[in-house]
Amino acid sequence: MSLLRRIEGSKGGGNTPPSGGDSGSRGGSGDTGTFGGSGTGNLGENEDSKLAAMRQRRAAISDPQRAGAKSNSYIDLKTRVQNKLLSEMDHQNFDVKRTNEVRAHIEELFNAILADESIVISRGERLNLFEAIVAEILGFGPLEPLLADETITEIMVNGPKNVFIEQKGNISRANVSFENDEHVLRILDRIVAPLGRRIDESSPLVDARLPDGSRVNAVIRPIALVGPTITIRKFAKKPLTVDDIIRFGSMTKEIAEFMRACIISRLNIIVAGGTGSGKTTLLNVLSSFIPNNERIVTIENAAELQLRQEHVVTLESRPPNLEGKGQITIQDLVVNSLRMRPDRIVVGECRSGEALDMLQAMNTGHDGSLTTLHSNSPRDTISRLEVMCLMAGMDLPVRAIREQIASAVDMIAQQNRLRDGSRKIQQITEVQGMEGEVITMSDIFEFEQTGIESGKIIGRIRPTGLRPKFIERIESSGIHLPPSIFGLGRQF
Repeated sequence: MSLLRRIEGSKGGGNTPPSGGDSGSRGGSGDTGTFGGSGTGNLGENEDSKLAAMRQRRAAISDPQRAGAKSNSYIDLKTRVQNKLLSEMDHQNFDVKRTNEVRAHIEELFNAILADESIVISRGERLNLFEAIVAEILGFGPLEPLLADETITEIMVNGPKNVFIEQKGNISRANVSFENDEHVLRILDRIVAPLGRRIDESSPLVDARLPDGSRVNAVIRPIALVGPTITIRKFAKKPLTVDDIIRFGSMTKEIAEFMRACIISRLNIIVAGGTGSGKTTLLNVLSSFIPNNERIVTIENAAELQLRQEHVVTLESRPPNLEGKGQITIQDLVVNSLRMRPDRIVVGECRSGEALDMLQAMNTGHDGSLTTLHSNSPRDTISRLEVMCLMAGMDLPVRAIREQIASAVDMIAQQNRLRDGSRKIQQITEVQGMEGEVITMSDIFEFEQTGIESGKIIGRIRPTGLRPKFIERIESSGIHLPPSIFGLGRQF
């Protein structure tokens, strides 16, 4: 007998008639016998249709009740077994950091509790219940199966009952849920507590990260009216390589060769794009081209970058404490990094006044720096940089800021997410300099859409035929790129 039927039978007693699909079949035959006291053949077609309609209404009413009863019974049993397990473990003072030992002990207690309470369940239900309880005690509850699925790139919790996921660029509803707001908050506390951060009514916003580096943003009541809202940007357990990006169609081999030459030649590069467009992934790939003998300082709000070099210093900003003190901003870290003898400075994302300090670093001997920012096009990137420099609080003329940008930034790589969910480099643009009051730029590569096939955008990233002015810096580094990379001597 399954777990759910046993629980329903024990709650309802022997006088409760069975419900669900079985009751529908039995009730159907019983009803037919009742109506056919003098033989069903005496019923006309109207009576038959009424009987069929009545059965449909009865099934429609009973099915939701049955589903709700199953859900409530499962939650009751899970909560009861889980509480008893926690009580047993509290008495024995287990160290939850020793995961394998704790898991083995949970399994032993779990089997003993089911045996003591004479609960008979199928193997599948038993395994699901055990994994759910282990996730509640050692992991992140209902989020565990979603975090373990490598095809999921984003998890979005909109209150306890609405959980959505992103797979292959498309958003769909996940087949998991939380019990209530308190359940979500309990899991959220487990995420932020090890990082020394907090989330409560006085501080209802938090940025954090999971142990694997996945980024977490959470908003709770009274800011989030639908209940605790969590957004998790997952990162692959195995960092993506340039070969993976080429295989996905985000860039070509020629562009990868060109970008590698730019990194080795210590050009200052900005990776720009919209939310979820793959900026951080591209930044990770570009940073893999940095020689292993250089000292790299990374600066982020929540550490996400997965650099594979040996000599890497990772810095992370810090929010203020309960008294409103102790805040360390990205701008503070950029200024401090200049005293750390960096060969490269990699800023996870420029959002405000730190952009000015980043430009200053690029202009004062820290070539080869990398950063990302949100924008829709290379021209928008320049405009946003101007605005962020003004946010630093310095009363600088716009022309002075533009001169700093034109002198510091060598190239902009525009990464966008297309309508079909795919992520591609749409433009690679050189920042050439100033002409009057305007910063001049030229596209080196651009994405050309050729059509749509089965909902997928078809196109290619092609060279524009222009050689960048910084090609001399690349050649002075001992790298000689063939003219065909820039489309010279090729037919398109």
